[in-house]
Amino acid sequence: MTLRSRVLQTLEREDVNFVLTNRIPRRLLTKFAGWFSRIEQPFVRDISIDVWRFFSDLDLSEASTTQFRSLHDCFTRHLKPGVRPIDVDPQILVSPCDAIVGAFGEIAGTDLYQIKGARYALADLLCNASLIDAYRDGRYVTLRLTSSMYHRFHAPHDCRVDHVAYIPGDTWNVNPAALRRVEKLYCKNERAILRTKLWKGGYAVTLVPVGAVLVAGIRLRFIDVELCLRHRGHNSVVCDTEFKKGEEMGWFEHGSTIIVFAPDGFSFCENVREGTLIRVGQPLMQLP
Repeated sequence: MTLRSRVLQTLEREDVNFVLTNRIPRRLLTKFAGWFSRIEQPFVRDISIDVWRFFSDLDLSEASTTQFRSLHDCFTRHLKPGVRPIDVDPQILVSPCDAIVGAFGEIAGTDLYQIKGARYALADLLCNASLIDAYRDGRYVTLRLTSSMYHRFHAPHDCRVDHVAYIPGDTWNVNPAALRRVEKLYCKNERAILRTKLWKGGYAVTLVPVGAVLVAGIRLRFIDVELCLRHRGHNSVVCDTEFKKGEEMGWFEHGSTIIVFAPDGFSFCENVREGTLIRVGQPLMQLP
């Protein structure tokens, strides 16, 4: 067994992983990582990317360029045109991001799961009474981005974004080890709530990008506000921005999780299975 294999095997142990990524000064380390990743000194950039490669399955073959100014520039990379074809069926809601499918299914009243056996409530996550009513008995799917994945997210359908809320919070890791140990984790972390309305049928679909350790920074193309740990209170932005299906909406500074909410009547596509990989533009849900 190689040194790399031994190191990765040790880090993949759930108890070790949880301690290393959570029993640390999470917010302070996350702020430091945000600063460090933007250093454009070539030696720092190259060493940082090499270390990242060592600890992950980073693949830059689909990136539009392999020449990056900084580690942050690599994290937030664009892809080559055409490598993420978008399902054009108007009855299909597509995945907004590259991710591993986590918990998904029907919302039991207003209760859902962050992982099997660990419930949380819509009220704790969304903090908005009208959204709670909109998704009562609805559908949800959790999409977890790993550190090496493409970190930009896209419109799941032709839609209009009419409101964005930012809720500050903690920076717990969002991997399975933490989800099994930290109650209502998504409700504790910083997050943005993007309220959209589909052009087809007028259905309300909401995306909730959730930050995590080393990843507390959510950027949206359509508002000139960086949603990050520097904010001390809630931000609420009324907007009126139209997106075509598959059009880029924003990005994580490093990666994390997006929870997609749809009303009752939506159904999941056959490719949606817990633990499977899904890409931007692939089928996620079917409209009523």
